[in-house]
Amino acid sequence: MARESSPTLQRLVNWLKSWEGLLLGLLIVVLIINSSAVPAYLSVGNQVNLFILYIERIIIALMMTFVIINGEIDLSVASLMGLAAGTMARLYEVGVPSGLAVAAALGAGLVCGAFNGFWVAFVGLPSLVVTLAGLITYRGLVWVLVEDRSISNLPGWLNDLGQKPLVGPFPLALILFFVLAVVAFIVLQYSGFGRYVYVIGINRDVARYSGVDVRRVKMILFTASGFIAALSGVLYAARLGAMRSSTAEGFELDIITMVLLGGVSIFGGSGSLRGVLLSILIILNLRNGMGLAYLSANLQTGVIGLLLILSVLVPNLARSAQARLARRRLALRTMQPAEEV
Repeated sequence: MARESSPTLQRLVNWLKSWEGLLLGLLIVVLIINSSAVPAYLSVGNQVNLFILYIERIIIALMMTFVIINGEIDLSVASLMGLAAGTMARLYEVGVPSGLAVAAALGAGLVCGAFNGFWVAFVGLPSLVVTLAGLITYRGLVWVLVEDRSISNLPGWLNDLGQKPLVGPFPLALILFFVLAVVAFIVLQYSGFGRYVYVIGINRDVARYSGVDVRRVKMILFTASGFIAALSGVLYAARLGAMRSSTAEGFELDIITMVLLGGVSIFGGSGSLRGVLLSILIILNLRNGMGLAYLSANLQTGVIGLLLILSVLVPNLARSAQARLARRRLALRTMQPAEEV
């Protein structure tokens, strides 16, 4: 029995020594600190409320994981959230049926995502430049649609879906997150498309020479990213019952931090959804803990920004240290004299 269990035990030890194991340890520390401050902190109701406050961002983080593993980035997602919410609210305000207004909002995200994908996949422009331009342009379109005012006259059925539980204590957005998380995990880890995402992130030229349609994969990813961002924008407006031209401004910081802190390499080719889900739990509980400590919103944002820097810096330092250690071991082996026969 001991021999049979030892490989499993070794895999567990290796996992605990990995970045995901470190995240699990950090999560446990944060939960202990928060639960010691608030006795009912770990209750189901409180944890559901934590997710609801950031649900739109963590939905986008699932899609952003695919994009970054593929070696790209999408900085326009928060602006697309605002554009979708603004499109829906403005159309409904001028008399367009609510269902058609929601469909137009989702369609706007789909079109803008495809627009980003075209410049990245077919023209070959860097996604950082394309989506940074999209961040500015799409936010400008929101200002054109809504101007400097708030639109609160949203469809009643939409407000109900965004604000009332649908199954037990879970609202529609949280149920969608669970479903999308399962689908994303299966696609990324067990499908051919998921393998293409990783291979392209490692080396797009090798992927192209191997017969992978690199442009098609990137086009799908950016189009899906635009659609998910638009869906999240509609859900965000439904939860708040209103929207402004500044809706979702700055959300891209939290979203990208969730992905990078989860161990996904900013250079592409590595990472997993398990790490991203652990990262999401850490950030949600960390923000809540800072709120319990009455830290200002600006200070909380600064802490998240520091996490973003560390999430890129620490893995790179660890990889460099491992590479140096491996080279040193190789040098020591080559310096040892050959054994005499």
